[in-house]
Amino acid sequence: MKKFDIRKIRFKTVSIDQIDDRLLLINLYATQAVTLVIGLIWIFFQHRNPFLLFALPRELSFLFWGLGLAVVVIAVDLLVSRFVPEEAGDDGGVNDRIFKNRPVWHIIVLSLIVSICEETLFRGAIQHNLGPYWTSIVFALIHVRYLKHWIPTGLVFSISYALGWIYIQSGSLWAPIVAHFVIDMVMGFVIRFRRGT
Repeated sequence: MKKFDIRKIRFKTVSIDQIDDRLLLINLYATQAVTLVIGLIWIFFQHRNPFLLFALPRELSFLFWGLGLAVVVIAVDLLVSRFVPEEAGDDGGVNDRIFKNRPVWHIIVLSLIVSICEETLFRGAIQHNLGPYWTSIVFALIHVRYLKHWIPTGLVFSISYALGWIYIQSGSLWAPIVAHFVIDMVMGFVIRFRRGT
């Protein structure tokens, strides 16, 4: 039996065009699973109960916080995309690859999974220790594909800070989850049904 030599592992940079659709989805689902697990472990080490974090509030005010923020973010994003050159918001084609040819049901599922996993880690776990400002810096850095341009980086930071703010105001993790879900889903639909591309 051959011995495994870790020194022989080589990494190479690949562009989004070099990854097939199946591998892209595997990568997306795997990173979201890792994000959720890290978030739950972090919450556990904070001596908090994740079940209480996900408890649905009796009042529906969290929906107003989440939907209200989603409407504002989508409006700002559509305005920015109308007046800012396309190359200033370039993410390397990742969002197009994820959403462009995806069925509607799959866009909804992806948006739901991403919103639950990322909000568990960032608002549920990290923000508890670092607050919304530093959490938003980490959130922007994690979305590395936007770091080439200051406009999308600023938007990602601002959206993250707003998600943290509505979490504080509503007292429920479901407010940022709803906002994140609606934003991703609507922007996924915009990419999916955009004409002329």
